[in-house]
Amino acid sequence: MNIEFTGRHTVVTHTLKQQAESALAAITRVTNRCTNAHIVLTEDKYRKIAEVSLQCRGDVLVATAEAATMEGALHDALAKVEQQAIRNKERFSTVRDHPRPIAAPAL
Repeated sequence: MNIEFTGRHTVVTHTLKQQAESALAAITRVTNRCTNAHIVLTEDKYRKIAEVSLQCRGDVLVATAEAATMEGALHDALAKVEQQAIRNKERFSTVRDHPRPIAAPAL
């Protein structure tokens, strides 16, 4: 998986990269076909904002979180993306396992 980090008015540290890579590894265990991840870390005056965009199976999973620390914002955003991935997997498995019944032709 290609992981791209962007820091706006902040420096992307090694610990933030490790935190993101370990969380994305857990997400890829849920969804098999993730190809790209883009993580944008933004720092305004007192706000730390993390935006995670993950491209999987033709879908794009996006989450944004804001916290007092950058680690907290990144953790919250990655948790939101993980929940989206779990919901998508459940939706696809439900559709696959329970197809709509074919209506019998009227006589």
